[in-house]
Amino acid sequence: MAASEKKPKVLVLGGTGFIGRNLVHFLVSNELASKVRVADKVPPQMAWMNETFLQAFKDPIVEFKHSNLINPGSVTNVFHDEDGSFDYVINLAAETKYGQSDNVYKEGIVKLSMNCAREAEKSGVQVYIEMSTGQMYSSDKKPSKEDSKSEPWTHLAKHKLQVENQLQELQALKYIIIRPAIVYGIGDRNGLVPRLIVGAIYKYIKQKMKMMWTKDLKMNTIHVDDLCRSVWHLCLHGKSREIYNCVDKGNTSQGLISDLVSQVFGISFEFLGSVKSNLARVNMSNVVEHINDKHMAPWAEACTRDGIKNTPLNPFLDQELLYNKPVFMDGSKLEDTGFELKHSQLQVTILQEVLDDYLGLKLFPPCLLSGETTLAGNDIHVDDEIELGENGENNDEMTQDLDNVKQQLDNVHLENGET
Repeated sequence: MAASEKKPKVLVLGGTGFIGRNLVHFLVSNELASKVRVADKVPPQMAWMNETFLQAFKDPIVEFKHSNLINPGSVTNVFHDEDGSFDYVINLAAETKYGQSDNVYKEGIVKLSMNCAREAEKSGVQVYIEMSTGQMYSSDKKPSKEDSKSEPWTHLAKHKLQVENQLQELQALKYIIIRPAIVYGIGDRNGLVPRLIVGAIYKYIKQKMKMMWTKDLKMNTIHVDDLCRSVWHLCLHGKSREIYNCVDKGNTSQGLISDLVSQVFGISFEFLGSVKSNLARVNMSNVVEHINDKHMAPWAEACTRDGIKNTPLNPFLDQELLYNKPVFMDGSKLEDTGFELKHSQLQVTILQEVLDDYLGLKLFPPCLLSGETTLAGNDIHVDDEIELGENGENNDEMTQDLDNVKQQLDNVHLENGET
C-alpha cells in the first residue's frame, strides 16, 4: 500500500477520446498511477471502445466523471478530490472536428482549455500537459523545430496557438505543451483512418485512387503509444513552460501513406501533381463537395448491406485539410530529454491492426473489402466545377489545361491528413 501511495495521481481531461483511452490504458497497464480520474462528456460505454480499453476503464484506480469542461463549475468539480490535488493533469479535451465556426473553436478549444489551466494553477499541480497540434508549421523546406515561426494552417490550430499564448499569462502554472504530428493507432478516426476508409471505397468501386499534389507532400506521423509514452516522460523529465514536438523518424509522406494503404487493399493509386492540383484549387469547394458525394454513396451502401446503423466513421473530407500544407517536424528536442521511440516509422501492419479493430467492433462494413457494388461506374464529373481565369473567363491555354485535368480529376481522393 505504501508503494501505491507514492505513485502520482493523474487527471486526464478528455480521457475517452482517441488519445485519452490509449493514455488511460498505458497508465493502468504499466501501474504508473495511484489514481486516474477521467473527465469527459462521453462516458466509456458510449465511446466506441474495444474490450481492451473498456477493461482499462474498469480498473479500480480509474474513476470517470461526466463533465462539460466549457462550464467553469464543472471544471472545479473535476479538479476537487478529497485526497488532495492531482499531481499530473493532462488536457486532451478540445473540439476536434474541422470546418467549424470560430465561435465553436473559441468555446471548445480556447475557453475550455483556459478554464482547465486556470483551475490547475489554483490547485498547484506539479505538471500540466497541454496537447496542441503539429499543424503550426507551414514550411516544407526543412523539418520545423519548436522555435520555428508559428503559421497555423487550420482554424483548429489557430485556436490552439491562442491557448499556447494565453498559458504564458498564468505565471504560477507549471505547464508543458506537446505538438504531435499526425497521430495514428487503435482508436484513430481523424488521422490516417480517413485514408483507410477511402482506400477501401476505391477497392469497392474498383477504381484507381487519385490524390492531389505529389507523393512528396510531408505528412509526418507519431504512433499513439509513443505519444502516450511521451506524455508520461515529459511529466517526469520535461522542462516547465516549454514546447515539445512529438514525431517519429519515418519522415512520412503522402506517397508512403498511399503505398501502405494500397498494400492493405490491393488498389492502385497516383498523384495529380502540383500544376493540376492548383487548377482544382480555383473552385475547390465545389470539387470537394462532389468528391464527398462520390465517397459517401458507396460508404452508405456498404453500411446498409452489412447492417451498420451507427458508426463514428465516415469518409467525409474537410476542405481546409485539402490544401498543399505539410506536417514536417523535428523531434530532436524531445529526444534530447532521453525519450526513445518504440515505433520509429509507420508500418502497414499497424494500419491493418486499426482496420481489423474497427471490423471487429462492427463499425467498418466488411463488404467494402469485397469489391462488389452496384456503384462501380459511379464516376465523379467536375466539368462544371472548375473555373479558371479572372472573372470566370478562360483563355485558350487554360482551357486546354482544363480539358486535360477533367479526366484526371475523376475519382480524386482529396485529403491532407489531420493531427
